[in-house]
Amino acid sequence: MLVLIKISLVVAAFYFIYSRLFQNKDLSFVEFIQNLINYSSFSTNTVVVLVFLSILNWFFEINKWQALVSTVTEISWVEAKSQSLGALTASLFTPNRIGDYGAKAMYYLPQYRKKIMFLNLLGNCAQMGITTIFGTVGLIYFAHHHQPQLNNDGILIWLSGIGIIGLLLVWTFKTTWLNKQANTIYRLFGFVKRISNKIILKVALYSLLRYLIFTFQFYYLLVLFGIDMSYLEAMSAIACMYILSSIIPSIFIFDVIIKGGVAVYLFGLIGVSESIVLSIVTFMWILNFVLPSVIGSFHVLKFKLPKTTS
Repeated sequence: MLVLIKISLVVAAFYFIYSRLFQNKDLSFVEFIQNLINYSSFSTNTVVVLVFLSILNWFFEINKWQALVSTVTEISWVEAKSQSLGALTASLFTPNRIGDYGAKAMYYLPQYRKKIMFLNLLGNCAQMGITTIFGTVGLIYFAHHHQPQLNNDGILIWLSGIGIIGLLLVWTFKTTWLNKQANTIYRLFGFVKRISNKIILKVALYSLLRYLIFTFQFYYLLVLFGIDMSYLEAMSAIACMYILSSIIPSIFIFDVIIKGGVAVYLFGLIGVSESIVLSIVTFMWILNFVLPSVIGSFHVLKFKLPKTTS
């Protein structure tokens, strides 16, 4: 049964990759390749640099996971790599990669799984915190210099609707699940308090380094595609794109439309063509998700449930 599940996860991940690359209505794979040939200045050296940046990105993500898990149990860097890349593959086709939580938890004994999922949440919160800090600065700078035209009435209605739904969800959450899980949550927060400042600083540093790497990678691709703009202007748009993409919930079917649309809108305000923006977004996805997922598929196939010790 476990073998069938593992094969199904790998097949689903590869089908998702195929559908995103070859069934994308906004940018076909043929158009993507043509844009790489016609509009970019790629060479062997530039490809090596781009791949190296992706490796560096995941190197720090693996280090972050190893540091987080050390609060529960010690694992080697190789084990952290297996868990991080395996969970990426298993969760690639889930909404907002929510399956990453369960996938990583399966590497541990049942008594550790709630803590492992909570540690994963802390790691994602740290990454989101860095994205929010830089994204807020980028939004302020971008809005001041480009003054995007927005429909205020539409925004007000949209936010009001979200607010009402949010309040209903919070009330339901508070009166049902929260009451039942209060004891568990209390223990988890007690567990967080016991995490050393050294670990917290490591996680924050690794999150910062990852952010600097993949934002620079996006900027480097803009340069390779011949986009002439200042570093500050480009980075403000990139910061805006990442924070807006992070806060917009999406299921995998609409992921390309929503996140690609954010990038197209923002860079369209500064004169970058839609075709080039979508090509860069696609290339970033290949570098930072497709390639690690291919490696992660081997870890999924080699996965074994943890053995209990008597």
